Amino acid sequence: MLEATEISGSQRAWVCHAIREIEADATRSADTHLLRLDLPMLGGVRIYLKDESVHPSGSLKHRLARSLLLYGICNGWINEGTTLIEASSGSTAISEAYFARLLQLPFAAVVPNTTAPQKLAAIAHFGGQIHPVPASDIAEALATIVRETGGHYIDQFTYAERATDWRGNNNIAQSLFSQMAREPQPEPDWVVVGAGTGGTSATLGRFIRYQARLAARCRLCVVDPEHSAFFPAYAGREPMGPLRASQVVEGVGRPRVERSFIPTVVDQMIRVPDAASVAAARWLSARLGRRVGPSTGLNFLGCLQLAGERHAAGQPGAIASLICDGGERYGATIFQDDWVRAQGLDLDPWTAAFECFERTGQLGVRFDAAQRP
Repeated sequence: MLEATEISGSQRAWVCHAIREIEADATRSADTHLLRLDLPMLGGVRIYLKDESVHPSGSLKHRLARSLLLYGICNGWINEGTTLIEASSGSTAISEAYFARLLQLPFAAVVPNTTAPQKLAAIAHFGGQIHPVPASDIAEALATIVRETGGHYIDQFTYAERATDWRGNNNIAQSLFSQMAREPQPEPDWVVVGAGTGGTSATLGRFIRYQARLAARCRLCVVDPEHSAFFPAYAGREPMGPLRASQVVEGVGRPRVERSFIPTVVDQMIRVPDAASVAAARWLSARLGRRVGPSTGLNFLGCLQLAGERHAAGQPGAIASLICDGGERYGATIFQDDWVRAQGLDLDPWTAAFECFERTGQLGVRFDAAQRP
């Protein structure tokens, strides 16, 4: 028989304080902007990008970090003085460090040693301790830090899909579709997101099915970088070579299918080469007049493939996606030609593809795609 654990008055007071602080941040953050791209080459197909880079911690992961900390507090895993620990390639750790500082909790991030320097600086800015290790050593490093600190491993890859209330409560789906409701086509034909933890696609896919007006029309497409485990598992294919997280499109793609990924709510997956994602981020940055990250480039390529299909068929429509984070975090990586060459990436074919797109509304290439079985 389990013994009941008495919660002291001071612990209850801290929990109430922590929840108020996190909810107040949600109010201060308000909502993020929905941008409609001016792309006349697509005819009657409109592309919308919800700009999650304007959150206080600078990325889509701000929403996830808020949900994960609330989940940990309400489950009794996080209390006053608890050290918070996460494995992340950058953006999630930055957002969790932001909330840890808000609650005056210690935070430690285990990151791949290839993580962009600007991301490491942002984690440190919010007071996080950084433990860069080779990707193959992350699990061992995590276990060591948890053992030495007695802290709470937040574990975004397990809890991303369950920490967020997919029915609403200011999640990314409710926010996106509330804004789209005022557009000429209030129910988009497609929503396009990347496969990171799997939490964002799980939230969106469930919300679409929960809302009858959306379920009748809207479909969900998940875009995955090359070498990631999600696409071949979804498509029922053997992997092409060793599986790994992308070192170019940071935060997206995994060497294994994480528990937060729910394939049954995904209607289509598209696999995109890393060089294409970099070229797309550069092209879109020039179009917007400000930089976006490579995961946004990945999303945008999925949008263009779907938009090109509709345009070729003479079907107007709307496609919505996300600006995941700002490109200032990648100033030393994807926007530096020397760095790009050092990664063995050839952008020339993709630059030509975007020149073709500007003339015809088609990239002239088709990425590997798979439909839901």
